[in-house]
Amino acid sequence: MDIKESICPSCGRPSPGGKLCGACRAERTVWLECEPRIKIVFCPSCEARKDQGVWTDMPASRDEVAMDMVHRAIKVSPDLNDSRIEVVLGDQSPNRTYADCTVTGTLYGVGVEGHCRIEIMWSKEQCDRCNRLSGSYYEGIVQVRASGRKPYPFEIATAARIAEEMEETLQEGGERLSFISKMTDSRDGLDITIGSQKIGQEISNAIVARLGGRWTSHPKLVGEKAGRQIFRITYSVRLPRFVRGDVIGIGKHYGEVQQTEGHNIRYFDLSTGSMKTTKDDAAIRLIGNARNAEAHMVVFREAGTIGVLDPVTGITRECLVGPFGDLSPGDSVNLLKNGEEIVLLGRS
Repeated sequence: MDIKESICPSCGRPSPGGKLCGACRAERTVWLECEPRIKIVFCPSCEARKDQGVWTDMPASRDEVAMDMVHRAIKVSPDLNDSRIEVVLGDQSPNRTYADCTVTGTLYGVGVEGHCRIEIMWSKEQCDRCNRLSGSYYEGIVQVRASGRKPYPFEIATAARIAEEMEETLQEGGERLSFISKMTDSRDGLDITIGSQKIGQEISNAIVARLGGRWTSHPKLVGEKAGRQIFRITYSVRLPRFVRGDVIGIGKHYGEVQQTEGHNIRYFDLSTGSMKTTKDDAAIRLIGNARNAEAHMVVFREAGTIGVLDPVTGITRECLVGPFGDLSPGDSVNLLKNGEEIVLLGRS
């Protein structure tokens, strides 16, 4: 190989094969390009971000989002090795941020360094979810009711908690429009106004799985948009007539419900202490729920009868001991009242 074949034809420095040396190639290569300006659209209410036309919740801070967008706006040559990007942010105004960027690396065996400045414009726009919420938009209502009775307070509280849990789960999974507009205690139960059919189905399924019962959906055509029919759906959640802890009257006897399945009721007989099963029919009376039982003190016992002191009236009343044969004066017991009768549920 002669001398002409071992030097760079541009600068005359040694170069194997007589090709352009690394320094000359690096000098003639556009290895760094930066977008001069980027726009970040965010919702001023919930701080969600619009990226390529799609709204997403933004768990990151403003600076973290800016850094991410700046790195996406910097383009380097695929031949650049060991690249490193340093960004310094500076706010010029609430809606303007400047990013001073320094990029270093190795290009064709030569160390290179480049600089650029990127302007970040912060643009406010109400997101799809906040727009629907502010416009009182909704796609359905979940109505929680109970068969033949009003839902207990603990059932209302449980249903509300389930709805909030489902909303949080769905939105964490990306279902931004699966929101709850409001929850209202009505005379007959709980009404949950929802933003999508998806969350309506999920809430209804979860309530029935936790509290029992069944649910049905009833769509109603409310209009048409862009040739598409718009429906609002009522999700009717019907809790069972009896739930665990209910005290029921069967003829002259009482029982505490342990389980309901279909039309069958499994209960603890408060007269005999045995477990029994019966069919749900109109003859069964609801006395109350064990959660609402009141504590009374036993003041005397005579054979199978005890006397209990009403803490409100101070009157002593009698009731049968039933399966709770180990009760003695001074013990505290739980009682439910049914008119003039009192139902003994056991020790407090």
